[in-house]
Amino acid sequence: MLNEIKKDAQTRMAKSIDALKHELSSLRTGRASTGLVDNLKVNYYGTDTPLSQVATVAIADARSITITPWEKSMVGAVEKAILASNLGFTPNTLGQVIRINLPPLTEERRKELIKHVYAEGENAKISVRNIRRDAISAVKDLLKDKAISEDEAHRAEDEIQKITDKAVKDIDDVAKAKESELLAV
Repeated sequence: MLNEIKKDAQTRMAKSIDALKHELSSLRTGRASTGLVDNLKVNYYGTDTPLSQVATVAIADARSITITPWEKSMVGAVEKAILASNLGFTPNTLGQVIRINLPPLTEERRKELIKHVYAEGENAKISVRNIRRDAISAVKDLLKDKAISEDEAHRAEDEIQKITDKAVKDIDDVAKAKESELLAV
């Protein structure tokens, strides 16, 4: 029973870290990445559809992304989605290929992005702490119901805290890695 609580907490904390990594992958760094347009939705015959399901997204070089819609009629819809996304990109269309050129990041913009990275990291830490609180609460409920002894409860709480500390360290590592990626010129 205690192992299930710990395993559940560890799994949920890992999901929080994965969610942070996914969120940070859409942040623009100094080089082109298909992750920048992963969250774009395109109006495909009246339905908002992820860009990856209506076009091929590729990196042409370090500072540009090419998007090739599978249908010629989708070129305009993809352009509209890019312009409406508030990503700050202006699409250039060459026939059926849409190219997005990424201007270099200014120092001021890099600092803003780093603040955003650490804010997202803090949100992930809050999520991890909430998971810890739930797990410890479940352990205390077992103690109250006399299903476990006080020693077992104390040991389980210590193990849950160790799992939490590791998750927080992983979150810090992810944030630091993204910061160094942003600062690389």
